[in-house]
Amino acid sequence: MKTVLSTAVQVREGERRLTAVEFQQLAAVPAAVEWFANIDNPRTRRAYQNDLTDFSSFIGLANADDFRQVTRSHVLAWRADLEGRGLAGATIRRKLAALASLFDHLLDSNAVAGGNPVHGVKRPRIETNEGKTPALGDHQAKALLDAPDHTSLKGLRDRAILAVLLYHGLRREEAAQLQVNHLVERRGIRHLMVHGKGGKVRYLPVHPVAADRIHAYLERSGHELANPKGPLFLPLRNGVKGLGVTANGIYTLVEAYAKKAGIQVDGLGVHGLRATAATNALEHEADIAKVQAWLGHANISTTKIYDRRQNRPEDSPTYKVKY
Repeated sequence: MKTVLSTAVQVREGERRLTAVEFQQLAAVPAAVEWFANIDNPRTRRAYQNDLTDFSSFIGLANADDFRQVTRSHVLAWRADLEGRGLAGATIRRKLAALASLFDHLLDSNAVAGGNPVHGVKRPRIETNEGKTPALGDHQAKALLDAPDHTSLKGLRDRAILAVLLYHGLRREEAAQLQVNHLVERRGIRHLMVHGKGGKVRYLPVHPVAADRIHAYLERSGHELANPKGPLFLPLRNGVKGLGVTANGIYTLVEAYAKKAGIQVDGLGVHGLRATAATNALEHEADIAKVQAWLGHANISTTKIYDRRQNRPEDSPTYKVKY
């Protein structure tokens, strides 16, 4: 088996890679088009399309009918090639998941026969139970929250954005998609109506600090009354009318204020603030199942990545040893 795999991987050096037109011909299979259409999140859709382009290029798929010829050996050879490229285990798992999902749909649609060639292909283990996304300490989070100027409109907006991220653990796309009318009353408490992955909606009570900052920003900007169905966070210049700040704009904002606050954490981004919020909530004894719902995770195993309580030095058995 190892010989077969190594031979298959070596063929890659002389392979013919698909052109963009050829891949689009593959994507033109009605069942595959339907599968892509059912992926709501645009980032997930792009990632999965890149994964399938990678697989199609590796084994040299030339037309849609070639999907019917794919076997487990092809998938095993691709996995070996991915490992040879030094890709992270999580990346390889996602690529295999994308391919498995497509074949499940093709089988359900009778577009291919037989079984799913990805099933039974071992996927890499998650390297560690602790997430690699960096989380800020409390003092760093406070410094970041206080970094924007509290006297300018831009500063008020950015203070509100950072508070929404750090007190509610939102993804950057979720924060960018917030509208003024997504601030709703539920049982007398102000909530954020958050539109998450897969079109799922969750309601999060607004933290008092975030509520104060949002109010200060809206009071200065005045767009709450002018366009209650419009974006909550507006660009201050060069923006397209009716559109709010972008997810990339929020990423740039976080990066800039982290630098201003003197926070030097490798890999820190908006997801790092999400990890910070989750870690902080768990360390203050929030129920992990409630944190799962709060973050919008489909599986609690994802939430557990942020649970660093078992790694706190002060809780180590070292300090329980007495002689």
